[in-house]
Amino acid sequence: MAKSKKELAFLRGLYIHEEWTRRFTDLIDQHFDLSDSENLLYVNAGTGEHAFALRERLDEKVGIFAKCEDEEILLIARDKAAALKSDVDFSMIRFEDDSFDSVIADASFIRPQDYESLLDDSVRVAKTGARMGVLSVTSGSFGEIFSLLWEVLFNEDLGEHGHAAENLITELPSVSGIEQVAKRAGLVNVKTHVANEIFEYENGAAFVSSPLVKEFLLPVWLGNLSGEDQQRVTTRLSKLIDSEDGNLSFRFCVKATLLTGEKA
Repeated sequence: MAKSKKELAFLRGLYIHEEWTRRFTDLIDQHFDLSDSENLLYVNAGTGEHAFALRERLDEKVGIFAKCEDEEILLIARDKAAALKSDVDFSMIRFEDDSFDSVIADASFIRPQDYESLLDDSVRVAKTGARMGVLSVTSGSFGEIFSLLWEVLFNEDLGEHGHAAENLITELPSVSGIEQVAKRAGLVNVKTHVANEIFEYENGAAFVSSPLVKEFLLPVWLGNLSGEDQQRVTTRLSKLIDSEDGNLSFRFCVKATLLTGEKA
């Protein structure tokens, strides 16, 4: 049974930051200078873990505003802020144009086709000269999974004989592709930083039952299938992983990518 938004928000705070999001936000900490910011907007801040970490590191005069993806995530983030006595301002409002001198946007969980609209809106709220940092997944990610998914879909005569898995591969943007999108959106001095992140699971069952895969990745990848077919594919995928890897653990790679630039 599909999880409710409230349940997914709870899982987001409990598991997903440490297993997934932290691998992306480490790039921000390494490559994005916020030392002289006056105000920062964090788009798609999740339940706030990285925003709170930035609050601890930045001067107290820096205003930090965080936009959450939905109301359930927002409630958890605000509860955490109250418990930590943090002044990070969480909301879901539409901010005015030209408002922030630094903007971070986490696009690591959005569909590739939504990347450009997220970037455009993030650029809209940035002041001229503002620094921008956008996190995303780029091509070359999930290859180990997608090849197995193709085999399962083909053998089960689902997903247009495996074409759905092929589309998952081809829709991931290249690094040069997101650089071009950024330039069209009005950014200059565009740079990218990529980290190869390895995810490892004991076996097929551990992989398909992990909250990251079960609740956040597979439902998107298999979204065009019925609930019954999704379960059938998940079961077959788990068995195929074990038959392919035997007693070895199952690993897949993600190209965690940070794009930086300045609003012209």
